[in-house]
Amino acid sequence: MTAISAGPTEIDTLREVIETLAPIERGAGSPGEYQAAAWIVERLRAAGARQARIEEEQFYDGYPRLHAKLSAVGVAAAAAGLVSRRLRAPAALAGVGAGLAIADDCSNGARVVRKTLHKSRTTWNVVAEAGDPSGEHTVVVCAHHDAAHSGKFFDSKLQEYAVAWFPGIVERVDTSLPNWWPTIFAPALAGLGALRGSRAMMLAGAAVSAIGVAAFTDIARSPIVPGANDNLSAVALLVALAERLRDRPVTGVRVLLVSLGAEEQLQGGIYGFMARHKPELDPERSYFLNFDTVGSPELIMLEGEGTTVMEDYFYRPFRDLVVRAAERAGAPLRRGMRSRNSTDAVLMSRAGYPTACFSSINRHKALSNYHQMSDTPENLVYETVIHAVTVAESVARELVR
Repeated sequence: MTAISAGPTEIDTLREVIETLAPIERGAGSPGEYQAAAWIVERLRAAGARQARIEEEQFYDGYPRLHAKLSAVGVAAAAAGLVSRRLRAPAALAGVGAGLAIADDCSNGARVVRKTLHKSRTTWNVVAEAGDPSGEHTVVVCAHHDAAHSGKFFDSKLQEYAVAWFPGIVERVDTSLPNWWPTIFAPALAGLGALRGSRAMMLAGAAVSAIGVAAFTDIARSPIVPGANDNLSAVALLVALAERLRDRPVTGVRVLLVSLGAEEQLQGGIYGFMARHKPELDPERSYFLNFDTVGSPELIMLEGEGTTVMEDYFYRPFRDLVVRAAERAGAPLRRGMRSRNSTDAVLMSRAGYPTACFSSINRHKALSNYHQMSDTPENLVYETVIHAVTVAESVARELVR
């Protein structure tokens, strides 16, 4: 094994990036998001990256407000079905349609309802280059610099209690709970109840839909988190990786350093990035590494994700190569886990590129301080971020071994 070590000042680099950007309110499409993007461009240039620039893209905002409205349709469908038999057929269509619309939106489908009800807005991706500009292979290393809304839904106490009560069961389960399913099924249940004339189904669908309305409304109204772990940890990784490749050049591999905007609106900037860059990225020689929330105690590589249906990322042999590279470099990396949340990686994988997605967990198998106001620089585990930088560097070098 040939270990890859961090530079003596790398921790200072990570802290500088995260502590500079965390105080900026970086909601998707906001002036703060643009301010962060502009700062990242300058910092990547200082780290030795080439052609660092901002790429302006369009996205559709407002998933919490949209899903609150769709959940409210579930409540209305149940109410209509309970009040009048004549309204049961349209109530059924409305409830089932609302459930399908939520499923389509959260799983990065066609998003017909979001595009119909919401106008597009501007977000800002950051793109820079490192490594060998004439390299045969291209590794695209991705992060995102926008930050999420907080909300009571993201309180981690329930998961912590589950670990305390059932530690053995939680340890054996490597796929996170399908937290989108109740939101999807509730309005559909109300609609099906209306169709069948089932009072119990309508009441159950209305009750869970009402909880969805409250949860999504609370998220929409809650403040933007500092986002140190999610996802300034990965933005700092990009800068540290640029410095490593400047000081220890790699031949044969071009590295694109990408910080995407509007990820916290259930993927935004990644759509524009893929449309703009896919013509230049040969799927046979291009590889995607997506880093999202890598400042918890243990670094993990996800095998797949899926808010509705689980999708393993494209081309497992590439993930096997990642594990070999991490072992060779001496970077601890846990694999075998799958997420029921969505990340930018799903769009990279669907485009047919070998994809690996990295995150991190604490002892409760949760992302530390996820979408909470406590997601601040002092609560990061910087050693995990350094391990993530090492994984990214080691993959680039493994491709030309």
